Formats: sequence, C-alpha cells, structure tokens
Amino acid sequence: MSKKAVLVIGAGDATGGAIARRFAREGLAAVIVRRDAENLTALADQIRAEGGEAHPFGVDARLEEPMVELFERIETDIAPLEAVVFNIGANVNFGIRDTTARVYRKVWEMAAFAGFLTGREAARHMVPRGRGTILFTGATASLRGGKGFSAFAGAKFALRGLAQSMARELGPQGVHVAHTIIDGAIDTAWIAENFPQRHALKDQDGILDPDHIADAYWMLHSQPRDAWTHELDLRPWMETF
Repeated sequence: MSKKAVLVIGAGDATGGAIARRFAREGLAAVIVRRDAENLTALADQIRAEGGEAHPFGVDARLEEPMVELFERIETDIAPLEAVVFNIGANVNFGIRDTTARVYRKVWEMAAFAGFLTGREAARHMVPRGRGTILFTGATASLRGGKGFSAFAGAKFALRGLAQSMARELGPQGVHVAHTIIDGAIDTAWIAENFPQRHALKDQDGILDPDHIADAYWMLHSQPRDAWTHELDLRPWMETF
C-alpha cells in the first residue's frame, strides 16, 4: 500500500495531538502544525516512539501563501493527503462592550478564515483523486452564542457554515467533509488549572478524554461512503444540552 498522510492544523497538547497519534497508529504519516514548530517537539517524539511517522511544521494557518506552500510540500515531499483535520480553537470570553475590533478579527481569522484556507487547499488536492476526508472541529459555540462569546461564536458559526457548504459540494466528488460539535470540557492542563472542580469530574467520566475524541475522528474517516456522517456531537454523559 502506498504511503498516505494526515494533516492536523492545531496539533496541540490535547485533542489535536491525540488525533495525530491516532491516525499515525493506523499507518498515516502525521503532519502536525502549530505556529511555533518548537511546541511540536514532544508530540513528534511521542508519535515516533509509538512507531509512527511525524513531520512537524511551524505555520500560521491564517496566512494564505504559507498554507498553499505547506500543502504543496506535503504532497511533493511526504505523501498524498488522505485526511485533513482543522482543530484551531480560539476560545475567548469578553463582554460585547469590551470586545475590540482586533480581538474579533483575530478570533475570526484563527477559527474561521484559517479553516477556509485549510479546506480549500485540501479540496484542491483531494478532488482530482476522488477521495479524502476533511474534518472540522466545532464547539458548543457552533450552535449557540453564549454570554461573552460573541467573537468565538461568530467564528464557529462561520466554520460550521463552511463545513456544510463544502460537504454539499465535495461529497458528490468523493470527498467526505464532517464537522464535530465538542460539547463539554476536555481533559487538559488548562482545564485542570483553571477549573479544578470541573476537572475533578474526570473520575466520573464527566469530561471529554482527548483519546476518545480521536477515536471518533478515526471512525469518521473510516466510514464507507454509503453511510457518511456530516455532523457528530460528542459530550460527557452528565453534560446538559
């Protein structure tokens, strides 16, 4: 079997990293991306220690030219992209009167515009082959705007609309586009430090395990095309919705 690659934009220490490791365990070359490549060293080492192949890149996903170059380099030097995951969060909380134009624009660029660039470049390479998977990570804010989340909700609403539009366009061309709703706290160091009571629910399976999220992403990628899922929501059993 010829080598294939997975690209994870926003390969952080939790969900993005878990997704990259999961796909690497299935034999895909994991291309992992953050703005600062030095922050990917530990993840790349872990993937390789588990027997996988890792290629870290420092790229600002909001910039068109570097993103185009990234996709071209992967396709030329590493392997054809079989799956692309957009996993940038940009979760901020400001009252509407305190939300500056700079904050709103930056959040939109990170969580929406960067998703557009990722999806467009993935489609340009996948459609000619007639196959591939593009996965976008959404949040509770993708469905409803909460108090203080005007910027985040606006960006996530936009990302969800992008995913819907792409799914309708690319599905008939053989490319599976799916959008996930991650509805709940995730087991991360940030949650442990800032919301210790919430993190304590880990012992009751009350927060999301990044590895279990990654399993769901692999499931989406593995679906036969006669039974594709477009939108999948994931939340702990005790989460209200």
